[in-house]
Amino acid sequence: MALMELDSNKHSVFLLFYHLILVVKYRKRVIDGRVSARLKEMFIEIGRKYGISLVEWDGEEDHIHCLFKAKSTTALAKFINAYKCVFKNHKKGIP
Repeated sequence: MALMELDSNKHSVFLLFYHLILVVKYRKRVIDGRVSARLKEMFIEIGRKYGISLVEWDGEEDHIHCLFKAKSTTALAKFINAYKCVFKNHKKGIP
């Protein structure tokens, strides 16, 4: 799928990108390259269930930036809550 490929439904054409920043509580420096890669894999896996595609992923030791593309009918609140739950559990050491 091309980055600038427009999505459409019966009555509209759209291209929606979202920028999500996930911050570790108290900005503790716990995200290294291995953790970031695993969180990215989980984001992609959960995103498939919601019709979300990851465009860009970056971060530092205390936060992560996600740029992703979604359709206008995507339940973003449900997706973000599902991912935050996984993010939180991974942070606690739960696989």
